[in-house]
Amino acid sequence: MKTRILFTLMLCLSSSVGMAADYVLHAGSMIDVAAGRVAEEVTITVSGNRITAVEQGYRAPSGGEQLIDLKGHTVMPGLMDMHVHLTTEMSPQMFTEKFLMESADYAYRAKVFAERTLLAGFTTVREMGDQDRNLGASMKRAIAKGYIHGPRIYTAGKGLATTGGLADYSNGLRHEYMGNPGPVEGVINGPLSARQAVRQRFKDGADLIKINLTGGSINPRQVGFGPQWALDELEAVVKTAADYNMIVAAHAVSAEGIERAILAGVTSLEHGTFLDQRLARMMKEKGIAYVPTLTAIKWIGTLEDEGEEGEVAESMSGERVDISAQIDRAFALAYKEGVWIVFGSDAGVFPNGMNANEFVYMVNAGMKPLEAIQSATIEAAKLLRIEESVGSIETGKLADIVAVQGDPLADIAVMKSVSFVMQDGIVYKQDGAVVMPIGNL
Repeated sequence: MKTRILFTLMLCLSSSVGMAADYVLHAGSMIDVAAGRVAEEVTITVSGNRITAVEQGYRAPSGGEQLIDLKGHTVMPGLMDMHVHLTTEMSPQMFTEKFLMESADYAYRAKVFAERTLLAGFTTVREMGDQDRNLGASMKRAIAKGYIHGPRIYTAGKGLATTGGLADYSNGLRHEYMGNPGPVEGVINGPLSARQAVRQRFKDGADLIKINLTGGSINPRQVGFGPQWALDELEAVVKTAADYNMIVAAHAVSAEGIERAILAGVTSLEHGTFLDQRLARMMKEKGIAYVPTLTAIKWIGTLEDEGEEGEVAESMSGERVDISAQIDRAFALAYKEGVWIVFGSDAGVFPNGMNANEFVYMVNAGMKPLEAIQSATIEAAKLLRIEESVGSIETGKLADIVAVQGDPLADIAVMKSVSFVMQDGIVYKQDGAVVMPIGNL
């Protein structure tokens, strides 16, 4: 009898916890990212997974509505990081672990990274390159169905590379293990295989295309920062992606690589470490988004400065430059020239969940705090072409809402301590405490 009662109680909990309810949120301050202003003493009504009203003043709850008191907080839309790696995280053994870990091992570990990211206030992300080919798409589906908890994912699947380039995962292996990876594995040579690789990503369930146009700071081989794609290959990717209504993000570090990305017509430029004035003006003219990833680049610079040991340190690019200072110069130049800047941290290079450090670096490099928050909300939604559903607190949009104590426009560092998280109408964090609901089993 006791067993039957316990089982019935568990069924009731699993059917109620984790489901969206009706809420009235009293916000002390609310950042209206669409209008670019702050509203004081606001009531936000949430029904199910939608925002149903945004009103001036505090309205008392009625009927079955639950009150959430955020009067001592600054409330804003759920944050969005446009460059993360939830399926991996940099470690001293990151290159050899792929020989020891099964796909399921990566998946279970990625669940932890996804939860950390959500609890840090990031309710939507772009997964920018799987370690395991289809893991990002699988995680996207599992989160959407409520099996696991994490941010809403838009995935690139396995990033694209040329033979021997960054994201050719056969780099650094003994010759008998290298094989000859092709478009299915995301390694291309020529426009024909470039088109096939895009179509394969679409078939795999990817939402966008990620191309690794240049080398980077971390490589299994010392390939440096130079360009690795020919222009006709890039154009083939961009045109084929457009046929499938997919955007294209380009990892590009060197000036030559950045220029090729611009000429090919990519949607967003990732990193852009050696961006100069001429290239910044070209980006602005073409409306290409700049996703700076300051946090990751500074993290890598710290590893170099501290003489970090292990596989990652051994893979650091031979082109020794002060990349931390260089990325600050590139960001400041892009901001001054009016380039469209969208928040992206490259979490996974550093520990997932520390994404909000990017806000501090952006503001330190000259961006206004409100603009930094807009870059992680309404501007990110525009990049993903989902601004009709998310990105701001407005009637009819999905109830993705976060809050911090204090005023982030006066001290942007408070963004690193999100105390309230609601995603899709479900509360995951309140008063700084985790409220992790039971999954939909």
